[in-house]
Amino acid sequence: MRPARRLLVEIAVAVLLVMLVRIFVMESFHVPSASMAPTIAAGDRVVVTKIGASHVERGDVIVFDGTTTFAAADRTPFVSDGLIGTVLSGAASALSIDLGEQDFLKRVAGVGGDHVTCTPAGGLLVNDEAVAEPWLAPGTAACDTPFDVVVPQGRLFVLGDNRSDSADSRAHLGDPGGGMVQVDDVVGHVSWRYWPLDRIGGLGS
Repeated sequence: MRPARRLLVEIAVAVLLVMLVRIFVMESFHVPSASMAPTIAAGDRVVVTKIGASHVERGDVIVFDGTTTFAAADRTPFVSDGLIGTVLSGAASALSIDLGEQDFLKRVAGVGGDHVTCTPAGGLLVNDEAVAEPWLAPGTAACDTPFDVVVPQGRLFVLGDNRSDSADSRAHLGDPGGGMVQVDDVVGHVSWRYWPLDRIGGLGS
């Protein structure tokens, strides 16, 4: 095989492998909003693991496709970074172009069958038990508007860590589906942050 042809084949194989990894294994996302602060700040770049995406537990931070649930109210989707995406996202920042489709990043507060309530005092209860949320900023109320919901099987009730600046399941309680995200719409779990460098590591770092 000629060197030039061999190089083209090697490039094609490399591109295919990268595409397969992004589709089935993991993907990088750029976070444009502060709805998950202080855990994840605007401008952070995170890696989302797609293996086992449908296995979701309370407290997990997930990326999900919000086309049918969140698109109307929260126009701050999470922009995927790829080999080309990194360059395009930089250009988009300069041109104020939104590259996102409808991927959103939130924390799971309730899974199928859970009874999730917000008390008049601002406390979050799941199945009548108070929830410890060490990821909230000091002085942040767990919720500000009382609600009382039961999460259907196959659905998730999600919240942003920045409760006063997050359009999450609470903002869609009156919508069809009640603001509950379908488990099948989960893209993956946020595993770690790689940018900025001074905050690199797991979400607890």
